[in-house]
Amino acid sequence: MPYSADYIKNKLSDKLDTLHVEVVDESDGCGGKFAVLVVSNAFVGKPLLQRHRLVNSVLEEELKEIHAFSQKTLTPEEWEKRNA
Repeated sequence: MPYSADYIKNKLSDKLDTLHVEVVDESDGCGGKFAVLVVSNAFVGKPLLQRHRLVNSVLEEELKEIHAFSQKTLTPEEWEKRNA
C-alpha cells in the first residue's frame, strides 16, 4: 500500500503532539520515499538517535514498505533559532 505525504504528516502530528511537520514525497508518487521535518516538545532533552527512534516507532508499520526515509527532528527552541 503506497502512503501519501498527508497520511504520514497526520500520523506524526497525532502521535507526537507536533508544533510543525513537513513531509515531502520524493518518490514521484509511488509513496516509497519521504523526507520529513518534525518539530515537537517530545524531542526536548533527547539526543538525535532517540528522536529518530521515536519517529521510527510511530511509523513502524509504514517503514516496512517505505524504501527511503530521511528525517530532521527539532525541538521548538531549535526550530525558533533556525527560523530567526
